[in-house]
Amino acid sequence: MFIATLTGIFEFKDLPEEYGSFVQYKAGLEKREIKDNDEIAVLNIQGTESFHILFLDSYKDIKSIKDELKAADAKINHTTLKILEGHL
Repeated sequence: MFIATLTGIFEFKDLPEEYGSFVQYKAGLEKREIKDNDEIAVLNIQGTESFHILFLDSYKDIKSIKDELKAADAKINHTTLKILEGHL
């Protein structure tokens, strides 16, 4: 199982360019139109060159994030968990 650690939380308009393709991919999966003020968490999947994107307004609680990551064979680290809880 991979460990997911928080890289950052950004509004879409402030998102670093290197995460753009990951955000566009996740938006496509969710059939979502991205707005400039969408709050987006970028998680690094340790041991890979991949990032997991979370549109924070899509989650009502931390359990739904944990379930999504579990389906991707990843587990969120404790520090990231506490930070995300403060943003939900």
